[in-house]
Amino acid sequence: MTVKQYTITLPAAGRGLHEITRDIDPYCRDFKTGIAHLFLRHTSASLCITENADATVLSDTERFLSDLIPETYPKFRHTYEGSDDMPAHLKNLLLGPSLTIPLQDGRLALGTWQGVFLYEHRNLPHRRNLILTLQGA
Repeated sequence: MTVKQYTITLPAAGRGLHEITRDIDPYCRDFKTGIAHLFLRHTSASLCITENADATVLSDTERFLSDLIPETYPKFRHTYEGSDDMPAHLKNLLLGPSLTIPLQDGRLALGTWQGVFLYEHRNLPHRRNLILTLQGA
């Protein structure tokens, strides 16, 4: 069994879902089978797997979570970094900073319409660091 670990710096992107499947797939080529574990080293963005074929899925997801956790919620006390910061932390708590995905034939074993996404919850673009750990043969 082989284990490899990489730190990937993702390009700065503003609020929304940004597909990163292509950023991760090249690292998986050496593994016929195994597991990919992705861990985002931030508390105001998340990782998720969702549909990558219809952009309205992404915009509807953003709209729903913004309605669920509005920046204008009057009881937030953590506002030092702006009105979008506390909602970003709560969205991270709901969606999470990590994913585990099987590897098959040197690729992430995603379904036909699935993609791996960085979900940036802050309004302004931020560079994000991702630790990718690959384990397999």
